[in-house]
Amino acid sequence: MTEFRNEILLELRRSHERDRLVAALAELDAAPPVAVPVIVGGETRLDPTLASVDPGDPDRIVAAATVAEEHEVSSAVTAAAAAARGWGETSAVERAAVLSRAAGELRDRRYELAALAVRECAKPWAEADADICEAIDFLEYYAIEAVRLDAGRELIQLPGERNSISYRPRGVVAVIAPWNFPFAIATGMTAAGLATGNAVCLKPAEQSPGCALAVVEALRRAGIPEGAIALLPGEGEVGAALAAEPGVHTIAFTGSGAVGLEILRAAALPGPGQDHLKRVVAEMGGKNCIIVDADADLDDVVPAVLHSAFGFAGQKCSAASRVLAHERIAAHLQDRLRGALDTLLVGQAADFGVDVPPLIEPSAQARVERMVAEAAAAGANVERVEDVPDRGYFSAPTILADVDPDSPVIREEIFGPVVTVETVSDVGAGCDLVERQAHALTGGLFSRNPRTIAAVSRRTPVGNLYVNRGITGAMVGRQPFGGNRLSGTGAKAGGPDYLLHFVEPVVVTENTVRHGLAP
Repeated sequence: MTEFRNEILLELRRSHERDRLVAALAELDAAPPVAVPVIVGGETRLDPTLASVDPGDPDRIVAAATVAEEHEVSSAVTAAAAAARGWGETSAVERAAVLSRAAGELRDRRYELAALAVRECAKPWAEADADICEAIDFLEYYAIEAVRLDAGRELIQLPGERNSISYRPRGVVAVIAPWNFPFAIATGMTAAGLATGNAVCLKPAEQSPGCALAVVEALRRAGIPEGAIALLPGEGEVGAALAAEPGVHTIAFTGSGAVGLEILRAAALPGPGQDHLKRVVAEMGGKNCIIVDADADLDDVVPAVLHSAFGFAGQKCSAASRVLAHERIAAHLQDRLRGALDTLLVGQAADFGVDVPPLIEPSAQARVERMVAEAAAAGANVERVEDVPDRGYFSAPTILADVDPDSPVIREEIFGPVVTVETVSDVGAGCDLVERQAHALTGGLFSRNPRTIAAVSRRTPVGNLYVNRGITGAMVGRQPFGGNRLSGTGAKAGGPDYLLHFVEPVVVTENTVRHGLAP
């Protein structure tokens, strides 16, 4: 296996790259909506009734998906269990080669898939391309890591004794994927299951079935056996049915805290005929704070906050939600952030250079607007971008100050383009506020003092702390990603420990002091 390297992002300042993306988008728009079937055991059923639309132009149907029925969910798990036996016996090197070929399939379709993410999820071009690159990275990285894991690990050996540890696939993995990273996260969780010899049943978000189909197509063309990968489109009840199947061994979930906790609760007790404990790998969002010390360089802070809070309209679990500014610089930082707010470009995802696209659906738009209105009614100082398109599910980028500490915008994940600015007496007081939160996904610190950086690094409960930079954009292999507390089970996606969630360790101890040989 070759050394892992992150896929290089497109340079969108180059006109020929933009031209290829625009051409891919035009081709997508000219074609009928993507028809997404149910795929079970190599068989497909196409009867599309669930439409995914362009959040910036809700009259445009991007994909039409077939909704998986309850019996198909059960059949998919049964077929996956049968396929898992053969796939699990395939050598790790062969499995890795299949995943690497799947990465090549995505690479070859990079421009058209980016266009699909732009339309189906309103991801701006740079974000859409990064999504494809991360999906490629997950396939390549887990392929390499699976081969390393298959080699086992060193144990202590004593004279007369031989000890070994190996890792076996668990069986069937249920992947329940979100819409905000329709390629990267769906591919990452699926690739982890397949790389370790499991079969996978993928239930994509109802908002992004077209993107999920492309992932499954790439895996099937690369050589994943029929039955070892199933596609089960639909809404929440399909995911609930899949997670409840007794034949599922591992559930990989990314989404809301409410759904994640329900999955954990349901998975705790074995179902009828279930002879194993389900393992849940869950990432459930965050309420992410950036602490700004008095000595911070505000020239670095302001663009980092803007990008972390408002990039992709704040629809990232890692997005900045609270800025905790030292009292000596809080007023100045707030003024600078207000002034910089108008530099954000709010518009359709297909327009190059857009910072803030529409939200994914009307319910998300209504929730953000309600939370901002409630904060304003309670006396918060509200600063918003005024020029926002009328068509599509747009919400204006918003900075809130003087917010009631008990306000929902302080306590709850917003998942929209809203950030609060709060004054703290010092960095320690900022850490106190972070520690009081139930979520602990990402966090940020801006400080020039090495002792402050070391102290916050030791103290913070978050899974990923970013120092003197933005708090989004974790890279596979470089910044393994995952949260603590109610942000998730602590799994670090894109890191050397992640595949351990999908395998069972087996230790063999042999007494090598033999008394002769059997004839």
